[in-house]
Amino acid sequence: MQKRRIWGFFAAPGMVWLGLFFVIAFYAVISVGLGNVDTLYQPIPHWNPIDWNVGYLIQAIESVIPGGQNWDVVVRTAIYIFSAIAISLAIGYPVAYYASRHAGRWRGLVVVLLILPFWISYIMRMFAWTNLLAPDGYGSKVLSALHIDSLLSSIGLLDGTDWLGGQGVTVVIALVYGYVPFLILPLFASLDRIDQRVIEAARDLGAPPASSFWRVILPMSKPGILAGLVLVALPMAGDYYTQTLMSGSPSTSMIGNVINDYIQGGPDKSLGSAMTILLSAVLLLFMLYYLRTLRREQGEVAA
Repeated sequence: MQKRRIWGFFAAPGMVWLGLFFVIAFYAVISVGLGNVDTLYQPIPHWNPIDWNVGYLIQAIESVIPGGQNWDVVVRTAIYIFSAIAISLAIGYPVAYYASRHAGRWRGLVVVLLILPFWISYIMRMFAWTNLLAPDGYGSKVLSALHIDSLLSSIGLLDGTDWLGGQGVTVVIALVYGYVPFLILPLFASLDRIDQRVIEAARDLGAPPASSFWRVILPMSKPGILAGLVLVALPMAGDYYTQTLMSGSPSTSMIGNVINDYIQGGPDKSLGSAMTILLSAVLLLFMLYYLRTLRREQGEVAA
């Protein structure tokens, strides 16, 4: 109890700092989204909840339901995010599993390689991709030599050979590249905590390696999978700069691009803030599901 109080004392300033400025910033967004505009369409925040106006919020909801103005963008965003998450999981889980269970004396080097992407700015890594995938870039030439562009064109995932010419597949690849390290690290931590004796007990009871993986390792790594999915899905949902750098075409716009256009490039700043509130509410539901699942998993382990 004494240690908890001491560490709580040290953590309090940081928690107050983060909480205070998050609350202030988000309340400003709410006040603009539930406010009004003047004759020049400049937002007039309503700081008093009694004066809140739900008109822009209703308009935001109507725009993202089937048949709404932004419904196609919502569907496209969901497809991009689910595709990027599936690819990231297919790439990240084997890497995390190898690093935690089989890397041996190379374990430290593998962990360093997993952390290296965080040493470079996300924007700079995206700029590197634009140079690689430019029509005269090395990456584009390699993909063309391997006929990957022809394969993707034949199945309708690539329109022509210009990877930066408004291609959805390029946006998905960039999302995977940018966020997969955030998925691997919690997976590595979760897999590393699995007691080797539990796996050995499963094999002693006659479970072959494949069965022990599906029935022991994979279920026990579920909290790490969920943590990784939360870390990549939440920022992907509001991401707009990846699409802007890798495509810039309205045909590949995500919901983050729509919000950014409303707030930065148009007169509908209040509508953009209302859509931010709506997106935050959806992501909050996802976060609550993760916390509920994590608590249930922890309760099962404690029992």
